[in-house]
Amino acid sequence: MMSIQFFIGLMAGICISLLFTLYLHRRWNNQKKELIENQERLVKVVENTKDILYYYQVKPERQFKYLSPSLNVFFGEDAVQRNYKDPDRVYKSIHPDYYDILHKKIIGEIDYNQPIVQRWRDKDGNYRWFEEYTTPIYENGELVAIQGVLRNIDEKIKLQQDLEYRIHHDSLTHIYNREFFQKQMDKFDKQVDTSVGIILCDLDELKYMNDNFGHKEGDALIKEAAKVLNKFSSEKTIVARIGGDEFAILVADTNKEEVEKLLADISREIHKYNEQSTNIKIKMSAGIAFSNTSIGNMNELFAQADKNMYREKKAKKESSKHALNC
Repeated sequence: MMSIQFFIGLMAGICISLLFTLYLHRRWNNQKKELIENQERLVKVVENTKDILYYYQVKPERQFKYLSPSLNVFFGEDAVQRNYKDPDRVYKSIHPDYYDILHKKIIGEIDYNQPIVQRWRDKDGNYRWFEEYTTPIYENGELVAIQGVLRNIDEKIKLQQDLEYRIHHDSLTHIYNREFFQKQMDKFDKQVDTSVGIILCDLDELKYMNDNFGHKEGDALIKEAAKVLNKFSSEKTIVARIGGDEFAILVADTNKEEVEKLLADISREIHKYNEQSTNIKIKMSAGIAFSNTSIGNMNELFAQADKNMYREKKAKKESSKHALNC
């Protein structure tokens, strides 16, 4: 009797074990299947993202271990293969201004905690902006590889540039505005010491134009005057509109003779413009000031140019009155 009970119990135990094993096997298969599916989804995400993912071995020899297909989108259909074959190709594609940053990134002399902004030449020969987040990989305290992701930020940079342009440029004339001019004044007054000249210009008949022909014609006069003055802008010459009818020209690293010549050239250009123009005539008073040193002198220099400008304006008015009386 006991042997029968033992046999039944044994069989029941075996059945339970088999069922449990089958359950575990099915569960393991389901988990394996789910894991594979998750991996496949992850691979698809990586393969289809516009961001560029990479793994770059530094030692024992430089070579790419992985490059995402998105590299081809920006740099050509065979970009991935070309970089696999030539791991130093990156040095040929980087913008010259960012060569040193690239080199420091590869040899471990850069702050990897900060995003790295660079420009790379694309398949059409244009330089594109990228922001990169890089992770260094060390073995025994030695840098052996870097891995990271690059994201194209052309639109972000364009927005920043557009915003900076609007901040620093006059909306009517599109030349530099008072804020930008003041920043340059502060720079030369506190940080950079150099010889500097200032020319202040003031339109003589803007109020007359506005009162008799309307502000639209007055704005047209301002814009034409700005165009004439801006012809003389350069790396060391800043032309700005600092008020309704006031313009300022700041010339750095110059001498008094050059500043005086610049004012004479502007006068000739205005005269030439007035001879060719049939409706708008530019009449402008100007004053100059010059200093061999800029630090600590910019405000006084501006005041002197302003004083000289109004002296000329006053002299014109007196001359006009005298001509009328005669």
